[in-house]
Amino acid sequence: MTEDVQKHSVHTLVFRSLKRTHDMFVSDQAKPITLDDHSHQVKMSYKLKAEYGAVLHMPVLKEGKDRAAGLHVQQMSTESGVALTADTKIHRMPSEGGVHSMALALPPSQARQDASRTAASVGDIHRHAGIAERSQPPMSSLMHMEGGGTKTSALVRKSPAMPKPQWHPPWKLFRVISGHLGWVRSIAVEPGNQWFVTGSADRTIKIWDLASGKLKLSLTGHISTVRGVAVSSRSPYLFSCGEDKQVKCWDLEYNKVIRHYHGHLSAVYDLDLHPTIDVLVTCSRDATARVWDIRSKANVHTLSGHTNTVATVRCQAAEPQIITGSHDSTIRLWDLVAGKTRATLTNHKKSVRAVVLHPRQYTFASGSADNIKEWRFPDGSFIQNLSGHNAIINTLAVNSDGVLVSGADNGTIHMWDWRTGYNFQRIHAAVQPGSLDSESGIFACMFDHSESRLITAEADKTIKVYREDDTATEESHPVNWKPEILKRKRF
Repeated sequence: MTEDVQKHSVHTLVFRSLKRTHDMFVSDQAKPITLDDHSHQVKMSYKLKAEYGAVLHMPVLKEGKDRAAGLHVQQMSTESGVALTADTKIHRMPSEGGVHSMALALPPSQARQDASRTAASVGDIHRHAGIAERSQPPMSSLMHMEGGGTKTSALVRKSPAMPKPQWHPPWKLFRVISGHLGWVRSIAVEPGNQWFVTGSADRTIKIWDLASGKLKLSLTGHISTVRGVAVSSRSPYLFSCGEDKQVKCWDLEYNKVIRHYHGHLSAVYDLDLHPTIDVLVTCSRDATARVWDIRSKANVHTLSGHTNTVATVRCQAAEPQIITGSHDSTIRLWDLVAGKTRATLTNHKKSVRAVVLHPRQYTFASGSADNIKEWRFPDGSFIQNLSGHNAIINTLAVNSDGVLVSGADNGTIHMWDWRTGYNFQRIHAAVQPGSLDSESGIFACMFDHSESRLITAEADKTIKVYREDDTATEESHPVNWKPEILKRKRF
C-alpha cells in the first residue's frame, strides 16, 4: 500500500531549501579565502605586465646613471667600512610608499618579511622625529600587499547576511487608566520614574503615579488640545505645548505656569528638551521648529526649511543635535549652533509623524505610513526598512534591549527587533467599554526609565500600561523567523 506524500507549494519548498542552505553555510559565511603563493605570483606577474608594462623598464641613460650612482655609493660605503646587505640595498629610504612599491616586485613571502622589518623601522623613524604614528592596525599594510598592492582590493565583498533575530519576551496588557475626557495625545515620564504626565484633547495635563496608576494632579491652562509634554531632568519644570499655539513652562513646586514662549504662528505639535543645555525645541504646523532659551524665553533660532507641518522633533547631545520629521515626508538633521540644516532625508513617501533615537547606539528610526526606516548618524545613512505596519504610524519608542514599538492610528501596536527588523509581536487592545471601535488609535507611547513598562496614550481616552510576560520562554513563544528570499527594499 503506497503512502500519500504530502504536497507543498513551490514557495514553501524554496523557503525550506533556502533555510537548509543557510544553516549549512552560515559557519563559513564571510570567511576570507586562504592565499596560495603560486597563484598570487601568477596574479602579480600578470598585473605587472598588464598595468605597468610600459614603465617597467627605465630608459637606458637613466639606468646607466643610477647604476653609476649605485657603484659610487657602494665604493663610499666599503671605504668607510660599512658593507651593504640585501636589506640596506632595498630600504635606502624606509618609507611607506617604498614598502608598497617594493611589494609589487617581490614574491609574497619575501614581501611579508620585508614589510614587517620596514614597518618597524618606519615607526621608529617617526617616533624619533617626534611625529605621532598613524593610527592604523599593524597588519594593514600587509593586507594591502597581499591583495595586490591596492587598498580597495583588500576589502572582501561580503555576501548579504540574514542574521537570526534576538528573542524578546512578548508584552501583555497590565493596566488601563481612565480619567481623561478626550483623546490622550502625549506622554512623558519624570526622571525619577515615580510618576508620568499625559496631555489630552480635554485641554488638561494630568500627573499619574507610575506604580499604582492613581491620579496625583490635574493642571489646567491650555485652551485647546495639549499635543506635547516633557519633564526636565535639570530643573523642577514641566513643559507643554498645544494647538492653541502656546508653549508653557510649569513650576512643579507651585504647580503654576511661570513662563510662556511666544512665537509660533499655528498649532504646536511636539516639543523636546536638550539633554545637556537649557534649551527647548518645539515644532509646529507653521512648518518651522523653534529653539528657545528656557530661562530668558528668547527665540534663539527659527529652523525653517520644511514645506509642511513639522510633526515631531527630537534632541540629543551629539551632532546632529536636533532631528525633525514633517508632513512634507522629509526628515531634517539640524546644526544647532548655526541654526541650519545639516542633511535632508527624502526616502519616505508619506508624512513622517514619529522619530525615535536609540538609547545606546548612534542610530534613529522614523515612522511613516509607507515604512519604518532605521538610519545611522551623523549623516543619516540608511540602514534598513521595517515593513508590515500598514497604517499611519503616530508614535515610536525603543528600549536598550533593542525592542522597537510602533503605534498606529488604527489602534495596532507592533513590536520589532531593532537589529534585524523582525516583527515579533502584534497587539490590538480592545477599546474601553462604551467607546466605538473606530476610537481605537495610539497617539503616543513611551517606555518608563526602568524599561519594564510600556505606556500608551489612546483615542478611547485611556492610558494603557504593558509589561513583559514573565512566564514566556523561547520554547513557549519561539521566534517564527524565515530568511527573506527577496532582497530588502533599499529605499
